[in-house]
Amino acid sequence: MTSFDDLKTTIRRNTLLGMWAAEKLGLVGRDAEAYADALAIGTVEPECGDVFSEIRTDFDTASVVQSDDEILRVMNELMLQAANQMPASQGGEPDSAAVMLARKLTSR
Repeated sequence: MTSFDDLKTTIRRNTLLGMWAAEKLGLVGRDAEAYADALAIGTVEPECGDVFSEIRTDFDTASVVQSDDEILRVMNELMLQAANQMPASQGGEPDSAAVMLARKLTSR
């Protein structure tokens, strides 16, 4: 990643991806949110940063039929969606997603 904006976009994509994967895994409510949060936090933790492999493993374990190509397609679509959702960086105060992620990381 080349900038803080890239990191924020990837975190947002991984949150969206986590919600998509959670739905496929039959997770709802707080369980779905926790799954998505774990993928987002994995963005900044190198040992947990391979979201594709994590989702592939989770799908295989739960017998969710989803091809690698489909997972990658969704990842790409959600990266575009996340980029469109992120406000242009103006400097100054960090956005709420960055603050939330920082809080989660420091509370661990």
